[in-house]
Amino acid sequence: MGSMSVSAKQVEVQRIVDVLSKAIAQHRLRPGTRLVEAQIVETLQANRNHVQVALQRLAMQRIVTIEPNRGALVSQPTAKEAREVFAARRAIERAIVESISPRMMAEHAQRVSTHLCNERCATNATDRRAIVRELSEFHLLLGELSGNSVLSEILANLMVRSSLIVALYQRNDVPSCASDEHQEIITALQQGDTDKAVRVMLEHLDELEGQLALDEQEPEEVNLRQALAGL
Repeated sequence: MGSMSVSAKQVEVQRIVDVLSKAIAQHRLRPGTRLVEAQIVETLQANRNHVQVALQRLAMQRIVTIEPNRGALVSQPTAKEAREVFAARRAIERAIVESISPRMMAEHAQRVSTHLCNERCATNATDRRAIVRELSEFHLLLGELSGNSVLSEILANLMVRSSLIVALYQRNDVPSCASDEHQEIITALQQGDTDKAVRVMLEHLDELEGQLALDEQEPEEVNLRQALAGL
């Protein structure tokens, strides 16, 4: 890519970060998967330097672990880190919910309605990745609706890390989020009942954490090219 400008380089690095984060969030790349630079370069038609910068950025976000002589791996959060991520989510998502007014909900009514419809369609079908994507998207949507970009960015990182935790520790194959609780939170926010919205969100996060068996498990082998294809 030769004389690529600084801003163009940043855009390209962010593209790689976004694709890898998305693949991890959707459980296409599981904890412990080796992230072979050459395969990422080939699959994403990317510059090797940009891939290295993207992996370093993900390592700073604790989504990727870079080990001497082994290269980059999808992070494998410990049970302690899993509890800490959920504690952080309670604080951040409480702040997000508290900052959403009925007026904001009215302004984004169509978007919220479309999301809940997509969520119900996904949970009624059997595509696990689609279910995981839509249920996670709900939390990110609330982050955007809050209008607080810092809270939204912190939540985005915590959601990817939560996906790793769910992939490692979930007790069964049932999706870790419930659409009914999401509807209850939305209704409370629309009615201006912030206390109820916060209470349901915190109960919801408690339930998600309660579904985890916080003991270590061996990661499965994953085909990196296949996991990144089409993203």
